[in-house]
Amino acid sequence: MSATTQTASDAPATGTVDAGEIAKFEAMAAEWWDPKGKFRPLHMLNPCRLDYIIAQVAAEFGRDPDQPRPFEGLRLLDIGCGGGLLCEPMARLGAIVTGADAAAGNIPVAAVHASQSGLDIDYRHATAEALADAGEQFDVVVNMEVVEHVADPLAYLTACRRLLRPGGLMVCSTLNRNPKSYMVAIVGAEQVMRWLPKGTHDWRKFITPDELFALLRGAGLEPVDRKGFVFSPLAWSWSLSDRDLSVNYVTTSVKPVD
Repeated sequence: MSATTQTASDAPATGTVDAGEIAKFEAMAAEWWDPKGKFRPLHMLNPCRLDYIIAQVAAEFGRDPDQPRPFEGLRLLDIGCGGGLLCEPMARLGAIVTGADAAAGNIPVAAVHASQSGLDIDYRHATAEALADAGEQFDVVVNMEVVEHVADPLAYLTACRRLLRPGGLMVCSTLNRNPKSYMVAIVGAEQVMRWLPKGTHDWRKFITPDELFALLRGAGLEPVDRKGFVFSPLAWSWSLSDRDLSVNYVTTSVKPVD
């Protein structure tokens, strides 16, 4: 099996894409699979993200995550897929995976790694709007750490809703906006720990959980869950929390069946 790619013509420069945000991630594309590189925070967070995504998809579609390839037959889109850190494990679980990113440099990195791993993943240089306009639809949309980087969150989430089949599920994570998130995500991660280059995030674009739920409803989705991703410096690991959504958090929403 091998990964396939589609490139620049699929990704218009209009819509909700923020060219400045894309340029930041283009510059870091080659480092996606280096667990000690610029994407170290995502490598650390990934097991926690996956646990949440797997649990939500399994519950929504009545799948047993302890079975081999439990998501067989489900079509899944990872929008803003980067180097494929979520695409690959979801493909191993049986999902038919498409990974899309507006940063062209991420796509060959992701495709080469998937090919080397023997995984068949459809990688595309494309935006959510372009995929929706093309009539693409999925059972699951995975939308992680993207909404805080777009120019128009409501228009972007509306495009994501269009990408879901009726009854489909979207998992969306982002960063809360408060003094603590500024200290942790901007001062701590970018300036002190230097886990990310300075300027990776714009705190003004962070979205509170209530704001995100309102945006999801405005986009025509039904929010059904939200949890926090909490980092423990003592354990040097991430965990899910029902109560602490103060910095990183994740939501699940579904597209109503008309």
